[in-house]
Amino acid sequence: MKIRKFFYGLMFVLFCVQNGAYAEPAKEFYLENGMKIIVKEDHRAPVAVHMVWYRTGSMDETNGTTGVAHVLEHMMFKGTPKYPEGSLSKTVAKLGGKDNAFTNTDYTAYFQQIPKNSLEKMMEMEADRMSNLQFANSDFEKEIRVVMEERRWRTDDQPEGRVDEALRAAAFVAHPYHWPVIGWMNDLQNMTVEDARNWYERWYAPNNAIMVVVGDIDAFAVRNMANKYFGKIRPKKIVPVKPQLEPEQLGPKRVAVSAPAENPMVVLAYKVPALRDVEKDDDVYALDVLASVLDGYDNARLPASLVRKERIALSVGTDYSALSRGPALFVLQGIPAKGVTVDELEKRLRHEVASIAKHGITLEELQRVKMQLISSQIYKRDSMFGQAMEIGVFEMTGIGQKRIDHVIGKLKEVTPQQVQRVAQKYFTDNALTVATLVPEVFPDTKVK
Repeated sequence: MKIRKFFYGLMFVLFCVQNGAYAEPAKEFYLENGMKIIVKEDHRAPVAVHMVWYRTGSMDETNGTTGVAHVLEHMMFKGTPKYPEGSLSKTVAKLGGKDNAFTNTDYTAYFQQIPKNSLEKMMEMEADRMSNLQFANSDFEKEIRVVMEERRWRTDDQPEGRVDEALRAAAFVAHPYHWPVIGWMNDLQNMTVEDARNWYERWYAPNNAIMVVVGDIDAFAVRNMANKYFGKIRPKKIVPVKPQLEPEQLGPKRVAVSAPAENPMVVLAYKVPALRDVEKDDDVYALDVLASVLDGYDNARLPASLVRKERIALSVGTDYSALSRGPALFVLQGIPAKGVTVDELEKRLRHEVASIAKHGITLEELQRVKMQLISSQIYKRDSMFGQAMEIGVFEMTGIGQKRIDHVIGKLKEVTPQQVQRVAQKYFTDNALTVATLVPEVFPDTKVK
């Protein structure tokens, strides 16, 4: 399973300390229609990153239309009466820049990396598709086929993708994190252009969007440009979906997935807190440190013990994202070595956490984690796009980019005792969902 860390945690802390990425604070503005503009000046190179974030993702969908947020992302590139299909991407390509978009559970974002002198043109084109997107049925039929094929090669044809989908569907019963961002295939097969249009009309509005600009620009000039193009778009009444809280889990859940694969796999997911209150949610910061102690560097506990020393696993990893609009999972995963069962590997993964719960971590180990994170992340974070992403994620998940420094301070204060306490508190059977991959035996490999 590909391990992704959407919560930057200590990695970003240490980058900021060393590089002063936020020495010049970002400036915030609001247009009269409610659209928020955030500008971070960075004058190291004559370029700019322009991002428009919409606070809507797959968690806002309902049964029957899962995947529509992502489908609309595709439709946003089909053009407007003023700028036909491909105009924006072709314009960016001629400038030697990059453009793309992404959809996840919590939000959808569109971005361009361009020379700073082209920023105004990007704003004009982005504002145009915010309000004038065209929905030709022929375009939709083409894109829905593209999305279905994307689902096939990302999930249906990927054992790891199947396991991840099954894990989340089992872990979450009532909460919309239950369904995949790409959508269920049946919902995609029955989706119509009107479903996409309705999503656009409901969520794509200036008062449900945030613009983030980072680069060699003047903040007030950016505000004026934003007002020129986005300011004339009328706001909409945004009606949020009703709360869909996950009921209390009363015991462990298990799911098995059979798929063509070379090796089995086991994934353990524990329900843990997400970040809601920067000052009070101390457990969140300790959990982020715990994830790094287990699998944040080459000699972290999991790879050192299970892969290199005991050789009972081919690979191991952790995943924890505290920045989310919905509930969070702390994930442990591994591929067992030859001759080792998934049950045996599961026991060893749980033992590593239990060992920290019983014995804790040392101060030296904590410092080693921090220093390793400095060296591994310093260059990765030293980018305009990285800064824009960080701002956007903090905004979309309700924390706000002004609180980044507070998060940094709280992470720096984490103690070994706090790490031990969260290891004791959250890793119980009542919070656990386990997914296993059972490799299918191909006909030509069966033992006669």
